[in-house]
Amino acid sequence: MKRNEQKRIIVLSCLIIFFGVMLLSATVDILCQRAADGEDRKLSFVTECGKESPAISYVTEDYEDDGTVVRSGERGSGKMTFTCNVDWGEEVIPDLLEIFREKNVRITFFVTGSWASKNTELLRRMYLAGHEIGSHGYGHKMSSQISQDELKSEIEKTENAIRSAIGVLPGYFAPPSGDFSGKTVEFCRQHGYRLILWSADTIDWRDGSTADVIRQRILEKELDGAIVLMHPKEETAKALPGLIDEIRQRGIEPVKLSQLLGEEEA
Repeated sequence: MKRNEQKRIIVLSCLIIFFGVMLLSATVDILCQRAADGEDRKLSFVTECGKESPAISYVTEDYEDDGTVVRSGERGSGKMTFTCNVDWGEEVIPDLLEIFREKNVRITFFVTGSWASKNTELLRRMYLAGHEIGSHGYGHKMSSQISQDELKSEIEKTENAIRSAIGVLPGYFAPPSGDFSGKTVEFCRQHGYRLILWSADTIDWRDGSTADVIRQRILEKELDGAIVLMHPKEETAKALPGLIDEIRQRGIEPVKLSQLLGEEEA
């Protein structure tokens, strides 16, 4: 009797595991298809830039396209920009700053307010080196998944942290993971922000993203007018010198975001 009971438990456990795996596989397939659909429809398909597992997130909500949301600059401009989202990686940023100094390149760093408040000296170094500082929210919260009041708090706390460190207010907002809603766009419109996305992604947070892989991912994209997303990762730092050289060989000059968008002289 005991053996029969044990057999039933084993069989039941195997069935639960089997159907659990099947359900998980089906869910992953659906998410991948939704992501592909979102990319095809040129929605805000995004990748998670945190330290945890990547999350698929993109916007399906309609919004008025009045220039508030920016995915790239103009083709034919002969310019591109690197944007670097910062919520961690302070140990790599000095290396990035040295590379940009040697290559005479200025970029736009999007920092979270939480990071800025803990790394004020490094933020000052970034700014005094001529780099542009934008907002990445305060606590890396998904903009489409928080209330308007919470979004306002995220933005204002980040403004305060940046202003306290370098004395300026950001005019650009890069929503964490590129996640936003129509309400996010309306908020940016009302408060004088431009919501910044990207046209080429290093995906440098993903396992296997070596310097060569990162370099190839970017060089296969259209780079005239591009906004290239990166993070303070060691392999990204290794890829940058050669990547900058090859971009320039194509007759394209890396500039800050405001220069790419024609809002500041190069």
